Amino acid sequence: MINIPKGTKDVLPNQSYKWQFIENAARGVARVFNLSEIRTPVFEHTELFKRGVGETTDVVNKEMYTFEDKGGRSVTLKPEGTAGAARLFIENGLSNSALPVKTYYITPAFRYERPQAGRLREFHQFGIEVFGSKSYATDAEVIFAASSFLEKLGVKARLEINSIGCKSCRAEYNRALKNYFSPHLEKMCATCRSRFDKNPLRILDCKEEGCKKVIAGAPKITDYLCGECAAHFKGVKNLLSAQGLDYTVNPMIVRGLDYYSKTVFEFVSEAIGAQGTVCGGGRYDGLVEELGGQPTPAIGFAAGIERLLLLMENTSAPFPEEDKPLIYIAGLDEKSRDYVFGMVTELRLKGIRAELDHMDRSVKAQFKYADKTGVKYVAVVGEDELKNKTVNIKNMSDGTQETVNISEVYSYLVQKENL
Repeated sequence: MINIPKGTKDVLPNQSYKWQFIENAARGVARVFNLSEIRTPVFEHTELFKRGVGETTDVVNKEMYTFEDKGGRSVTLKPEGTAGAARLFIENGLSNSALPVKTYYITPAFRYERPQAGRLREFHQFGIEVFGSKSYATDAEVIFAASSFLEKLGVKARLEINSIGCKSCRAEYNRALKNYFSPHLEKMCATCRSRFDKNPLRILDCKEEGCKKVIAGAPKITDYLCGECAAHFKGVKNLLSAQGLDYTVNPMIVRGLDYYSKTVFEFVSEAIGAQGTVCGGGRYDGLVEELGGQPTPAIGFAAGIERLLLLMENTSAPFPEEDKPLIYIAGLDEKSRDYVFGMVTELRLKGIRAELDHMDRSVKAQFKYADKTGVKYVAVVGEDELKNKTVNIKNMSDGTQETVNISEVYSYLVQKENL
């Protein structure tokens, strides 16, 4: 037997309704926030992620699925959605359309990392990307979109925000980080030592316990913000507070990808373990230009669907009931089964979820199967029913039965279920 690859997971028929619930919630939020769906390729040129995500990040250095195609080109399965969205924005000339361009996606992504609960090598994201606005109000709107999405799912998570400034104020901060980390460098991990010269800000993202103790005493980026970045961050905080959205400023949030600037944020819950971020994002005003486009401010977020599922199950968040067939119609003989096929087809065309036998079961076995599927009504059609043009419909939840005209089954269901 060929088994599923490590770090991937099948979604079974009795689980898919949970995924659909999350995806429908995402699309509902996207609609009210006036976001349009985009779809980008599962693989892109490797250079896109090296330049966009950042060569000093764990994603690029350790986690990407990169291979050479038959034409000798280096391509990579996308490890996240933002770089591809920015490439789409540039390549299709969307900077010439009415700004801001407000987009969303639901996509698979791939990272070679140690599989654990809620963290797989193939995972799925709901993401929002807004291009063209530098307003702090756009930051607040994107954060509210994330909050609204989690609220729709019944997920409770605390909001943590930070500003990591722009290139000018971050240069001074990087000098301060180097001055602080320099005497501690020998006892820090190899990854942190390699980041010291290339990008000391990335050291703050280290998860090694020994390094985390050193990082705890590092200078705070919020003490080094330039006037423009400080005013921008204040504007974001004021709008969040004015609308009653609670938050905590966490100076240690830098996010794991190099393209971020100014506002960054995470929604966090301990109910899925130590690495409890269920949704995160921020502003990336330099990414479009870095990828060859015109200077374009932008902001977005992504939420991992597997992590949301885990959180919802761990906290007993309410999923809707799985959608079941409304009616099962059993045929007693070949002639009746042919008639039942027509009845079921007509009901389906009118929007009724209906089912019939495909396994030549006995009537008793058909009732047993219908009960297993959770169907609400069962009707039986045989020679007498065809002759009398009537059918008995049994309510499986309370055992009551009613006789109706065989041509009025749809009307009966509409009346009973207020459809």
